Amino acid sequence: MKRLLAPLTSLKLTVTLLALGIAVVFFGTLAQTEDGLYVAQARYFRSWFSTWSPHAEGWKWIIVPLPGGYLLGTALLVNLLAAHAVRFKFGWKKSGILLTHIGVILLLVGQLATDMFARESRMSFAEGEWRNFTEDFHKTELAILSDAADPSMDDVVAIPESVLAAGGEIRDGKLPFTIRIKSYAENSRIRARGPMVDTNTPPASTAGVGARAVMEPAAPTRAMDSRNLPAVVAEVLDPAGTSLGTWLFGFVLNPQTVTVGGKEFRFTLRSTRYYEHFSVKLIKTTHEVYRGTDTPKNFQSRVQIENPGSGEKREVDIYMNNPLRYGGLTFFQHQMGRDDIDANRGTSVLQVVQNPSWLAPYLGTIVVGLGLLVQFLIHLVGFLRKPRA
Repeated sequence: MKRLLAPLTSLKLTVTLLALGIAVVFFGTLAQTEDGLYVAQARYFRSWFSTWSPHAEGWKWIIVPLPGGYLLGTALLVNLLAAHAVRFKFGWKKSGILLTHIGVILLLVGQLATDMFARESRMSFAEGEWRNFTEDFHKTELAILSDAADPSMDDVVAIPESVLAAGGEIRDGKLPFTIRIKSYAENSRIRARGPMVDTNTPPASTAGVGARAVMEPAAPTRAMDSRNLPAVVAEVLDPAGTSLGTWLFGFVLNPQTVTVGGKEFRFTLRSTRYYEHFSVKLIKTTHEVYRGTDTPKNFQSRVQIENPGSGEKREVDIYMNNPLRYGGLTFFQHQMGRDDIDANRGTSVLQVVQNPSWLAPYLGTIVVGLGLLVQFLIHLVGFLRKPRA
């Protein structure tokens, strides 16, 4: 067994992996200038393999193969565990090294768990409004809403963006019709169809708003302060397979109603929603700046939490450096403004983070620090016990 594990315990392998990690960070940082932060993270750090090539014309033939962050992290973890299994001899004098390596393992595993299970979204509302869901910053879904048995609620069927991009036909047991994806654009520009300008340009669809509009695919945006505006053209077929026309659903368009079998279904392309078991109401917003300047001094949201399951009902203040942790979520004050219709009504955007492994970095750092301290004290005590020359 030791002979089989020997290649995995090599210190040269450790140095090579660390050097490759530096290369991945370097090329991943370069890629952020063109691909943006989130795309670069997914391509270079949240992957097993990746490649880098310059975006400049005439240089795209250069291709640099790279290991992904997942591969490097897994290889380092295997290298560390194999070295312990083969070389490490347990004893009091090695306890500090053991603790330090356990802390490093916690950091590696915690980072992997964060990348795989952490989720960032936002909760946007105006004063007096309730929310029981958060919205993803980047992901999109085609939501189909219909009246439920409870008049205060809707039945919702959500189709994720990945399914829309794949195309083909979509069926669901809760829907009495079939959706056939004609085209999908990650980013688009939708404009009204001009009778004189667009004489040779067909409308985006045969029914709904799209019959009077033109949808032009656009290059995806990678900027941090903007987002893509996706659009999809889909054909709706009734249970008999008869076409009810093609429809244009866009991120910037209002919900559109499609009637099937005498029942109305509202289609809307929106940010992916994550529903929670509790509700949050925005009571009051406070926006303070330093006197004589526009520099923010305080952003504060007074919210009320209502949880029907536990009967809990209380008010909480969320402001900078004072987030709310509730239900496995962390609410940070993200943005603040005024309502577009009523300027006297404040609005607030809370950044909501779900990270089941949020304790791992803290615990790993503490264990590493404790291990270094223990190892230092062991050597210090041994040194002090030696007689003076």
